[in-house]
Amino acid sequence: MTGTTLGQSFGVQRTADIQNAYMAMARTKRMYGGIMLVIFIALMASGFMLADSRNAGGFWDGILNVFDFPGEVLAEASEKAALIPALMVKFFPSLLETINIAAAATLVGGLLAVILSLLSTRGLARFPRLIGVFRRLMDILRAIPEIVIALVLIFVLGGGPVPAMIAIALHTAGALGKLFSEVNENASVQPLEGLESTGANWTQRMMLGVVPQVAPNWLSYALLRFEINIRASAILGFVGSGGIGYDLKNAFSWGQGRYDEVAAIFILLFLAIVFFDQLSSHYRNKLVGKA
Repeated sequence: MTGTTLGQSFGVQRTADIQNAYMAMARTKRMYGGIMLVIFIALMASGFMLADSRNAGGFWDGILNVFDFPGEVLAEASEKAALIPALMVKFFPSLLETINIAAAATLVGGLLAVILSLLSTRGLARFPRLIGVFRRLMDILRAIPEIVIALVLIFVLGGGPVPAMIAIALHTAGALGKLFSEVNENASVQPLEGLESTGANWTQRMMLGVVPQVAPNWLSYALLRFEINIRASAILGFVGSGGIGYDLKNAFSWGQGRYDEVAAIFILLFLAIVFFDQLSSHYRNKLVGKA
């Protein structure tokens, strides 16, 4: 009887000790979390103050005027609303050029991504010792913004859609390569073992054993990237890479009197992005559903 009582007392004490230790750990965690939060807020505040001091105009002085420019554009566009449909027709070929840049970049970048992903996936790579090299290459391609690559290529090749297409394709190869390699890791190796037993080489094993398994997810990611590339190709037009972004830059440069063109270009871009977003979402859902 005494032993039972002692055992119960020991159990109660043990539970109390565990509870106290847990509460102490929780208090320590909350304290460290509070310290990190204070440090984060202090860094954000000091960074904002430094950026504001180096800005051409004060942030708080300029924030009150943030709606002035959109108001001017909307006012002029409403006055010339009858001209906007004709302007949309005028700039439609430039929109097609932007879409063509995005499509070509997605195709070229997607093909490069397929190769890089297969060479950087553990268990599938042709050269296992070079997996890290190919992964770092994709990291570099993803890390450099398209606009930086485009500016370098424009300096070398001159202005036009080709530098924009190459810049977007390189960035796409890095981004899609990472996503494709993650998809590849979920592929079953049984078809590969069967193909290898029949004497198939590496390329045949990849094309017949891996690609059929992962193609729906690859296409889904590629369609999503195509939407992103349409926006990127429009932005690159501001640095002389052609397309509708170049027309938008010129309309902005003229200022008042051409804001109806700005409105027409914005409407075209909005409609194009919404259209391709809905189209690609529809096909992505179908592809993923079949995967």
